[in-house]
Amino acid sequence: MKDRTKNTPQVLLRRALLVLLDAAIVAFSFYFALLLRADGAVEAGWWPHNRALLYENLPWIVAVYIVCFLAGGLYSVLWKYAGERDLIRLAGMIAVPTAVVYVVNRRFIHGVLFNSANCMASVLIFLFIGGSRLAWRLFLNHPLGERMRKVPAKDPNRPVLIVGAGEAGAWAINVCKSNKEYGHAVVAVDDDPAKLNQTIHGVPVKGTLEDIPELCTRYGIHSIIIAIPTLKGSKLSHVIDLCVSTHCAVQLLSDPQLVGSGAPQQEVFRELNPADFLSREEVTLDTDKISGYLTGKTVLVTGGGSIGSELCRQVMRFKPGKLLIFDIYENCAYELQMELQQKYGRDIPVTVLIGSIRDKKRLDEVFDTYHPTVVFHAAAHKHVPLMEVSPAEAVKNNVLGTKNLLVSASEHGVERFVQLSTDKAVNPTSVMGCTKRICEMLIQTFAGNTDMKCVAVRFGNVLGSHGSVIPLFEAQIKKGGPVTLTDPNIVRYFMTIPEAAQLVLQAGALAESGNIYVLDMGEPVRIMDLAKQLIRFYGYEPGVNMEIKIVGLRPGEKLYEELMMDEEQDKMRRTQHNKIFVASPRTIDLAEFYEQLQALEAAAAHNDEGVVRQLAAMIPTFTPTRENLKL
Repeated sequence: MKDRTKNTPQVLLRRALLVLLDAAIVAFSFYFALLLRADGAVEAGWWPHNRALLYENLPWIVAVYIVCFLAGGLYSVLWKYAGERDLIRLAGMIAVPTAVVYVVNRRFIHGVLFNSANCMASVLIFLFIGGSRLAWRLFLNHPLGERMRKVPAKDPNRPVLIVGAGEAGAWAINVCKSNKEYGHAVVAVDDDPAKLNQTIHGVPVKGTLEDIPELCTRYGIHSIIIAIPTLKGSKLSHVIDLCVSTHCAVQLLSDPQLVGSGAPQQEVFRELNPADFLSREEVTLDTDKISGYLTGKTVLVTGGGSIGSELCRQVMRFKPGKLLIFDIYENCAYELQMELQQKYGRDIPVTVLIGSIRDKKRLDEVFDTYHPTVVFHAAAHKHVPLMEVSPAEAVKNNVLGTKNLLVSASEHGVERFVQLSTDKAVNPTSVMGCTKRICEMLIQTFAGNTDMKCVAVRFGNVLGSHGSVIPLFEAQIKKGGPVTLTDPNIVRYFMTIPEAAQLVLQAGALAESGNIYVLDMGEPVRIMDLAKQLIRFYGYEPGVNMEIKIVGLRPGEKLYEELMMDEEQDKMRRTQHNKIFVASPRTIDLAEFYEQLQALEAAAAHNDEGVVRQLAAMIPTFTPTRENLKL
């Protein structure tokens, strides 16, 4: 805040000079346009009249242009990062005053050549204003401009800063030395005091990780390579923030297992991606237990979306006898099949089956034909706002579809059934969350009344899934904004898709029938902070050249999510795996529950308030939104 206050006079002076420059450009453009239209025939009889007419009207014309520039935010654009979006924005700011001048000229001035001059002037204004900003940008990046700004001269071999002075850092330096494509390593940083002021393959270690911004300025760094494989979680996120703040290109080791190997040095570093901002500790799996119930078995996965697809990828690591992908949407299922064939060969035991979990007969056909022993149920309607508008469809798919699947599975000798649930099932405020809570109850009823091992796995948001916040923010940033946020205080739990899928497999190995396994989601993330990180990652500054717009909570949405219900808190215990907790089975009145299910199925015949009221009757902790009741 101190720096912003100190720079205010400088910023105001810069903007005032730009306003004067643009006023001069507008005046000159109109004069030059009129001269071009005259084709240099200044001796012609109409020239003095139109020139006088122009001089008479220039003051208000210039004023209209400047007002439009101010209103359009032209002087808030950081032209250092300007792109196509800003040029389109400039064109729009010029089009408005051009139209105003045209209307005034037609109705009140009646200049003989004024309209044609107006059109030519608008083109000239766009070229001169855009060109002046581009010229200044080019000058700042020129060696003379950099000397004026006291920026160190840049190494023609693209100076690189290496984060890490251990084995991986030394390997990264060697890669840069042997392949100039990655740049020229000139300095390294490390938090180990014993390594400070030492050299690695001729590259000095000049500071700690906190010194990254200062060293980037001192050495004119072009790109940064993070080469500390053990850097995970909040520490990695902090280092990424430091690197991104320098506006240098940032890369990570693409595969830490390559360190020290003689593998071909191709694609050894990868670009930073948004999921790295929410880095979490690496998951350690008990592969023996997972292999025990997957290897050589027929595994059915319902749903080919983000989590369902990743479950299939993880299952394939354990060499199942057959993998069945069951989904109603053939495109995603087909793409997943092609991906698995490309990785494991065309003769892999993978079969794509098209069908809906609403269709009990189709499910029975699948179980009769393939006899799966393990089922992972990921198919569901998951988008909270959409299900608020269509609660009957949420019930038919999530509740009744899950019931169909459980019945078919129990009738056909399935040994293990794993239901994917969500933190939105805890004290739900949405139809989607309420239906998933009923699915958890279904799992517990089947666990107590069949021979199947039935469990549910409850977790929060996953990074990069369809409809999740990061792909939405990325799309908005790439289109030029604004980035829309429902509430400045909203927080969410996050984990990566592979992490979630791996922990689901691990929970399936535990499989104490009737349990609800809750994944450790770490600390909740403030979505406003995440939005700002992503905006800076793409080279913009929040609130300066990328707007953040608060649009209000959507129907069914919470400010924060919960992973456990009040009655589960005291009974929640950690399992053998440090990232999986378990809530013991609750007592459910079976007769009453199935009576309520029948009433819910009857209510779902019509998409109206009756569906929501029946859901509320079944789940006392459900707090429906007002929008639900207006269906």
